[in-house]
Amino acid sequence: MTAKLDYRWHLREVMATRGLFQTTDLIPLLAERGIELSASQTYRLVTERPERLSMRTLMALLDILGCTMDDLIEPVTAVGAGRKKAASDGGSRLGEGPSGVGEFRPKRARVVPE
Repeated sequence: MTAKLDYRWHLREVMATRGLFQTTDLIPLLAERGIELSASQTYRLVTERPERLSMRTLMALLDILGCTMDDLIEPVTAVGAGRKKAASDGGSRLGEGPSGVGEFRPKRARVVPE
């Protein structure tokens, strides 16, 4: 079985080493390279792991920060990549199991013919 890969995003750390401490510092630098991002988009780009990133934006970041992709993106082995096995009884009983809903689980309605 092959290992599942994930990644760590180091944009914030690389920015700090280059003296860029505010996410809004990137906005005009990206704009100079034709990348127009709002303040909230730039904040999310810096503080969160992007799931999708255009190659133009990535190339602009590399140019602005004078770094390589290895500096920004660190491949790692995914934690918990295995599939969970279903419970042997077809599900958890009331108040048990990992779902943690306990007493709040709704009870099935019974239809009684008249």
